[in-house]
Amino acid sequence: MDYSPACKDKKKKTIDQSMLLCCKLFISESRNLAVLDAIERAARLDPESVIVNKFEDRAYNRVRYTIVSYVLHDSTGSAIFSPLQQTVLAMAEAAFGAINLEEHSGAHPRLGVVDDIVFHPLARASLDEAAWLAKAVAVDIGNKFQVPVYLYAAAHPTGKALDTIRRELGYYRPNFMGNQWAGWTMPGMLQEKPDEGPSSVSPARGIAMIGARPWVALYNIPILSTDVAATRRIARMVSARGGGLPTVQTLGLVHGEDSTEIACMLLEPNQIGADRVQNRVEMLAAEEGLYVEKGYFTDHSPDMIIEKYMKLISADRN
Repeated sequence: MDYSPACKDKKKKTIDQSMLLCCKLFISESRNLAVLDAIERAARLDPESVIVNKFEDRAYNRVRYTIVSYVLHDSTGSAIFSPLQQTVLAMAEAAFGAINLEEHSGAHPRLGVVDDIVFHPLARASLDEAAWLAKAVAVDIGNKFQVPVYLYAAAHPTGKALDTIRRELGYYRPNFMGNQWAGWTMPGMLQEKPDEGPSSVSPARGIAMIGARPWVALYNIPILSTDVAATRRIARMVSARGGGLPTVQTLGLVHGEDSTEIACMLLEPNQIGADRVQNRVEMLAAEEGLYVEKGYFTDHSPDMIIEKYMKLISADRN
């Protein structure tokens, strides 16, 4: 992107802090602290992009960073710049440089080192602006790192769903010991042409999913049982795909040596929230004779994210 520093400095004087974009960046690593430190150092290169939350899970061997910054517009109101673009690219570069997917293993599915990048509008920003940034980052990732990129939701020309693409690529099928994901077992050439990047896959880097969508709440429910088959049955019955709750997507996963977990995506959390999902899981688990713990969100709410971003930005500038 051709965006001169002088133009950027001029624009900064009129930044509208109610026009914010949020990126959730999912990376296939959480056990190697040196790797995470390198990724986070890359994120700090531009102080106007702020990591407002980090969620890491050693059993899943997966980390998610929630990063926020502003978006600038030209005289016609079109989005032209966000510090998030270069920050996400720098974090991806650090991840690709330090992680080899062929040596990765974990209890959570993944298709790539930089497995998923999703942009959400915050405050007065629009979904179109989030989609603009998603597509710009997809071009960067595909071209600079030669990684196949599949766009989804508002970033895709037809709004194709993330879970549909993942299902086509075999994302939900464990490839190691029945319930783990390890190494790279997919063909080197992709049958489904990616939206950006090559059709050939580097087993060390894998594939990236990049999308834009309204806010999605991520809620995990622990089940004190090692019976992953029962947990997956419950997960399916709770999900919209299994005839359960609309706008709810679930995964039943092994989580440590003595428990399993249902990872939930609440696509419309203001309509079907965590309490309703929790109650449904508890009811179904009781029928299986399983004990369910209280679930937990893995990220802050949008209001809390905005508040934390503003505090961190203010502190940095002072």
